[in-house]
Amino acid sequence: MKSLEELAKIRERMQNKVVLREGQATIRVAVGMATCGIAAGARPVLNTLVEEVAKRNLSDKVTVTQTGCIGMCRFEPIVEVFDGDKERVTYIKVTPEKAREIVEKHLVGGNPIAEYTIGAAEK
Repeated sequence: MKSLEELAKIRERMQNKVVLREGQATIRVAVGMATCGIAAGARPVLNTLVEEVAKRNLSDKVTVTQTGCIGMCRFEPIVEVFDGDKERVTYIKVTPEKAREIVEKHLVGGNPIAEYTIGAAEK
């Protein structure tokens, strides 16, 4: 960074991502970003979710946030979807590819992907 002008451009580019992470939408998507989650690959998952929500113009409906330890390190990266009064959906071992599918099928289509959830791992 060499000037205030360059800093202003960076700030402008990043503004949408910050809004997505702090919004007050109906659906909240939380990515576990404790040390275990980051080590397992949560950062690319978080970035993919933010990008997909922005690309599909879902920011008025979906907020993507990060959270600390969810307490199930062996299942990281973990993504939890909170949708109003509906039961929380906990996705495990999420990759960027799975994150794209979660946005498409669950957030857009309204159909959780059962085989990616904690419930499927317990069977």
